[in-house]
Amino acid sequence: MIFPRIAIVDDNTLQAMGLKSILAEIIPMAEVVVFASCSDMRCDDGDAFSHYFVSSKVLLSSSEFFLKNQQRTIVLVSRQVPGQQFAHFNTLNICQPEHQLIKSVLRLHQMGHGGEGGHAHSSRVMTDSVPAASISQREAEVLSLIVKGLINKEIADKLNISLTTVITHRKNITEKLHLKSVSALTVYAVMHGIVSVDEI
Repeated sequence: MIFPRIAIVDDNTLQAMGLKSILAEIIPMAEVVVFASCSDMRCDDGDAFSHYFVSSKVLLSSSEFFLKNQQRTIVLVSRQVPGQQFAHFNTLNICQPEHQLIKSVLRLHQMGHGGEGGHAHSSRVMTDSVPAASISQREAEVLSLIVKGLINKEIADKLNISLTTVITHRKNITEKLHLKSVSALTVYAVMHGIVSVDEI
């Protein structure tokens, strides 16, 4: 089995490492490599990586390479509506809250599987590599409401169960999945079809 290799090319180390952490959570079997510049990556082998997450600065300085690989390039932008110069690329707004950023990355991942607006070439790249779900049906119902932003009391009311039962389900979910944060639970829920990206 060939695992995808993903390059992040960005001279902002903190930003690049944060994105690497998110990608590792969403695509755990992928090898994610961080470079400060295109020259560090040696932009001569277009097939070395299945996806390139690049800062707008890097894109502009090495536009010829990324134009040749535009279907595999995702430009990291700092505003909701990117400038016209990025119109032919997928973009990722990095200046948004963590929950929204994860949702955006999951949407890009979903597109890679041939979802709405996806490109056929990407399906070989974003391979499902998350282990099969190991939670009960009721726990999945609780999880879907957690990632939709409901608090324990609201979940209890919606499912007609006690608050104590909700807390027990939450504890069981986090122990079974070894995931503590809502962000990690959100990734799990989307990757296993418990919720769609549009529901969160």
